[in-house]
Amino acid sequence: MRAGICDMVAVARIINATLVVPELDKNSFWQDTSIFSDVFDEDYFISSLASDVKIVRKLPKDMSGVTKAVKHFRSWSGMDYYKEEISSLWEDYKVIRAAKSDSRLANNNLPPDIQKLRCRACYEALRFSPQIEAMGKLLVDRMRAYGPYIALHLRYEKDMLAFSGCTHGLSVAEADELKKIRDDTSYWKIKDIDSEEQRSKGYCPLTPTEVAMFLTALGYPSNTPIYIAAGEIYGGDAHMGELLTRYPLLMSKEKLASVEELEPFLKHASQMAALDYIVSVASAVFIPTYSGNMARAVEGHRRYLGHQKTVTPDRYTMWAVFLNFQPATNSIYELKLFLNMVGLDRQGSPRKRKGPISGTKGMDRFRSEESFYVNPLPDCLCQRQSSLSTGTSSAIR
Repeated sequence: MRAGICDMVAVARIINATLVVPELDKNSFWQDTSIFSDVFDEDYFISSLASDVKIVRKLPKDMSGVTKAVKHFRSWSGMDYYKEEISSLWEDYKVIRAAKSDSRLANNNLPPDIQKLRCRACYEALRFSPQIEAMGKLLVDRMRAYGPYIALHLRYEKDMLAFSGCTHGLSVAEADELKKIRDDTSYWKIKDIDSEEQRSKGYCPLTPTEVAMFLTALGYPSNTPIYIAAGEIYGGDAHMGELLTRYPLLMSKEKLASVEELEPFLKHASQMAALDYIVSVASAVFIPTYSGNMARAVEGHRRYLGHQKTVTPDRYTMWAVFLNFQPATNSIYELKLFLNMVGLDRQGSPRKRKGPISGTKGMDRFRSEESFYVNPLPDCLCQRQSSLSTGTSSAIR
C-alpha cells in the first residue's frame, strides 16, 4: 500500500498530472472496507506534498463523465516510459486510471529529485491517521515498559500459509484446509504446491518452533520482551507452545490493549496491520520470518531512521540446518554452530542498495534489483559538511 501510493506520487510528478487520493483495495483476501482517510492522514498527505504534486480528494464533477484510460503501468519502468508512452495518453484522455500501483517505478537510475520525492512521500507525508497514530504510540509505550523489545513479524497466518503452500509441521486436516482456501481464491493463480520443495528453496516463513530455536541461538535470554506483529497465528497455542515456553513475554495488540481500545480497528485488517507497523518501526530489533511487503517496508523505514537493527534469517540455508537439527538429541550449542555457519542475511547496517543480479536481462534484470523501499539509501541521505568530521549523513527532510 505504502510503496504503491508513493510510486503514484512520483509518477504524477513525472507526467505533470494531478493525483486523485488513491483508492485502497477492497477485494483482497481480507475484504477490508477501509478508505484512504481511515488508514492515513489525508489532510497532511495533501498539504505536505503541495509543492511537489497537486493532490485532490476526488475526481472533479466536471470530469466524472469523461472517457478514462485504464492502464496497467509496466512494472519497474523508468522515466522514458512515463514521459513517452504514458504521457502520450493525454492526447486522447483527460483521466488516466492506474489499475495497479505497486512496483511501477524502477528502483535505480531515476533522477535524484524523483527519488527524494519518493522518500518524502513515504517517510514524511504518508503518516497514519490520528486515531491509528495514537493507538500505535500507546502500544509502543506499553511494550517499552517491559524494556527494549523485539518486534517479531511472525507470518504464520492462515492466508500466508494457504497462499505459499507451506504446510510443514501442520496436520493433514490443517494442510487440507489451507489447500481448499487456495483453490477457492480465484486470483491466486498457483494451486498445486509442493510444500517441502517450497521450504527447500527458502520460500516458506519460519515456523514458531524454528523461530524459538533461532532466537535462542542468537543469544536472546528468556526474559526478552517480544511483540508479535501479525494477525491470528494459524493453529494458535497448538503451534506456539515451544516459542511461548522459551519466551514467555510474548505480547501482541490483543494482550497490550483492551477489547474496547481495539474495537475501532478490529474489523479492518489494514488498520490492524498499521498498528503492527508502528510498533515494529519503534522496536529495538525487528525480525521478519518472511520477506513480504510489510517486512520490506519496515526494514526500509528503519534504515531511513538511522539503520536500526533488522535481523533477517536466511531461510534458504537455514532449511538444511533445521532439517538435521533435533531438539531432543542436539544441544543449543550445536544449533549455534550451525547458524554461525549459515549466517544471517542482513542486520540493517548501512550499505548501498543492491543492483541487478549479474547476467539477468529484460524484466528479470529489474525484478532482481533490491527494492527501493527496502533500502532507500543513498537516495534518502544528504551529506553533512563539517570541518570537524566527515562521512556523516542524515535522512532527508
